[in-house]
Amino acid sequence: MPESSRAQLGELDLTEGAAPPPRGLIIFLNGTSSSGKSSIAEALLGTLDETCFHMPVDSFHAMRSRRELSPDDLRSVLHRTWRGFHRAVAGMAEGGNTVVVDHVLSQPWRLRDCLGLFAPRDVVFVGVRCSLPELERRERARGDRPTGLAAGQMENVHAHGVYDIECDTTTTGPMECAQQIKDFLPRRPTPTAFERLRPIHHGSGSQGDKTGVARPTRT
Repeated sequence: MPESSRAQLGELDLTEGAAPPPRGLIIFLNGTSSSGKSSIAEALLGTLDETCFHMPVDSFHAMRSRRELSPDDLRSVLHRTWRGFHRAVAGMAEGGNTVVVDHVLSQPWRLRDCLGLFAPRDVVFVGVRCSLPELERRERARGDRPTGLAAGQMENVHAHGVYDIECDTTTTGPMECAQQIKDFLPRRPTPTAFERLRPIHHGSGSQGDKTGVARPTRT
């Protein structure tokens, strides 16, 4: 088999004893449902110069077997899905991959979990905002979200108040937002938003190691 074909299958051997790759960047898009996060993420994949991966939580929910669950069981399953999603993102970044994540931080524990798992210096925290009338228009147009979902998330999603960069998709398209993010990457601030938020929301007693990946905890 040609080496190019083996590489596509992930079968190329790595040099034994080679140093692990540097951690990859996590471009973390946070906003309400229908705010345009996934569209920006897809645009980033075609805009960024390096190879990167879009990891949407909806893909993880779609993997779940289709069976009836009681409300309590469903809440437990959804909680475990989010926790697993966070750890999958951390693992991809730890493996040296640039990851574009779209997220809805509508519950405080989700941010705390991510702050404990991700190396804060390697996260670009992007606030994706959109006006309520436009969110409501998009909900009606797409027809696959409960009416009022975005409105119910707005107060909590951005409650932490700190980002590295923000985009407003009310009148700005995904390609323009992606370009804004790309242009921002070479001039990322120090400390990053995650570095500023971690002591506030995760505390000094982080269970993460030097890589920023935390040991499993109960939440």
